Amino acid sequence: MSQERAKRVAERIKEEMGEILARRSKDPRLQWASVTRVEVSSDLRYARIYVSPLPGGDGEALMAGLERAKGFIRSQLGKALELYMTPEIAFYLDDSIQHGLRISQILKEIREEESSGEKEEDPHP
Repeated sequence: MSQERAKRVAERIKEEMGEILARRSKDPRLQWASVTRVEVSSDLRYARIYVSPLPGGDGEALMAGLERAKGFIRSQLGKALELYMTPEIAFYLDDSIQHGLRISQILKEIREEESSGEKEEDPHP
């Protein structure tokens, strides 16, 4: 199988996962998720789905909800993808969004400290 086909299937799974999590799932834990990346094996048998909790979401609760809904999600993907065999799916927590937000917050605090330090050093009569 070609790597191009695996990439196309991965992109399609990512799109469908967004739809499933946002609209078809009834579990509120899953609505606080963002699918960051999908990797599909070259034979299309396995898919690694990387998810990240949105701000305000809980990563542990999200992963528990995904494991609980794995059968439902796989059946929804099977209907949407129309492949001969639906890939086995595995979920992985990707905390890059939280990490990026934390870095942004630290940089903001540093800028605020620097600007308040400059005001203290430059007294204007």
